Amino acid sequence: MMDAEPLLHAEAVAKSYGAVRALRSADLTIRPGEAHALLGANGAGKSTFVKILTGVINKDSGSITMEGQPVALRSPAEGYERGIASVFQDPAMIPDLTVRANLKLTGTDPAAVIAELEQLGIQGLDLAERVSEVPLPFLRMLDLARALSHQPRLLILDEITAALPSDLSEKVTEVMARHTAAGGSVLFISHRLEEVIEHCDMCTVFRDGGDVASFAPKDGREQRIVHSMLGEGAAVEQEQGRRSRAERPEIDESALVVRGLSAGDILDDVNFSVSPGEVVGITALEGQGQEVLFDVLAGARRPRAGEIVVDGQQLNARHPAAAISRGIALVPADRTLAILPKRSIRENIALPSRARFWRWGPISGRKENRAVNGAIDRLSIDTRAASQARRLSGGNQQKLTIGRWLAEGFRTLLLFDPTRGIDIGTKRQIYDLIRELAEEGAAIVMYTSELREIELVCDRALVLYRGRVVAELPADAGEEALLRAAHGFVEASEAGT
Repeated sequence: MMDAEPLLHAEAVAKSYGAVRALRSADLTIRPGEAHALLGANGAGKSTFVKILTGVINKDSGSITMEGQPVALRSPAEGYERGIASVFQDPAMIPDLTVRANLKLTGTDPAAVIAELEQLGIQGLDLAERVSEVPLPFLRMLDLARALSHQPRLLILDEITAALPSDLSEKVTEVMARHTAAGGSVLFISHRLEEVIEHCDMCTVFRDGGDVASFAPKDGREQRIVHSMLGEGAAVEQEQGRRSRAERPEIDESALVVRGLSAGDILDDVNFSVSPGEVVGITALEGQGQEVLFDVLAGARRPRAGEIVVDGQQLNARHPAAAISRGIALVPADRTLAILPKRSIRENIALPSRARFWRWGPISGRKENRAVNGAIDRLSIDTRAASQARRLSGGNQQKLTIGRWLAEGFRTLLLFDPTRGIDIGTKRQIYDLIRELAEEGAAIVMYTSELREIELVCDRALVLYRGRVVAELPADAGEEALLRAAHGFVEASEAGT
């Protein structure tokens, strides 16, 4: 297979969004009859590369050839014509249309889809059913059957198994085996390293927007893969004066207790507690239930089972306002969803505090100004664009979302990837603020997609995998231990309760 001419060859592919370099120079070679895994930590450039490969976005530079001929797709539909078909974790279908209408949009023969589904052992497809009414696991298999019906030479599977039950995941790997045995190729993106090792012939690892290694995953197995993802010099930066877990005073009470929490299709029997003055880090690969967990804690989603106890009393939040009234505040990763873009900095910060300053009459401007100014000063928010929040930099917008809770007050702060997409200087300010808030007695739960932040900011870490807490580790456990646990490789001594 190594001697075969490449089916697809990408060389020095680059893509930037303004000053952000999503891909700096990425190479990838896939040969006929090969199942090839594309691996990398969050932010390594995998998603950008696949979007270029499938025609969703255009590359800035570099070359892509298929069987020696240049490829520059302008849409996924062109991909079908060139023999490239992709299947993603979230099926690319319009929910309000019927299955038949969705197939028509992509020029897909319904009879061919039904035949592919039958080969997968799935029957009973109703073409007149709305996509929104089709169960999600079945919808993913329908999307796979649609891709296969176009008889692609290169089948791209991007995290399709991430939220599938084991029986359907096995069907996906059976498809991979049949497709490669017939001379086709598969580009397989998965965070489940056991799947990669068992079912892929080769893998390419991306790091920091470029390829850093290519090898057979069975050689060296998960240890070599993890080392390639992180790099040899991936030592976590140490900050002077950061309080370690051992130095934190022991506190008997818990500000937040989660027992047997289950929600949605993935979150299952999650248990943990957070004490006042403690920063608990949550880390996970994409799609492991972290979003659902934070939605439930913030009152935006109701759980299927379990309970949340706040300061000794059960929380039954039907709305975020109920959680806020109990002192729980959420800072989301997507700051554009949290701010009022056309409103001023002052209005954005004061928003949740208005009810507190209201006294059956005019708002108390003096109290509001004192709280708002205190938040602005503490966070060093740049007020030169004070008239509209949308004119602020990304870092200052994120400060705004945190600042409103400094003005309002809270006991438990939920931070979901709070430093995503902001500059290193602002990151350091947020790190310092998190530690200061903990030292003042706040309980903090922080999800981060950057493993290095666990040691920089947190007292301990909980690792989610397939909707469960699979490991509890000290903050200084190291990136390799965290990444191994995030991929489901957990020692008995690390297992979460």
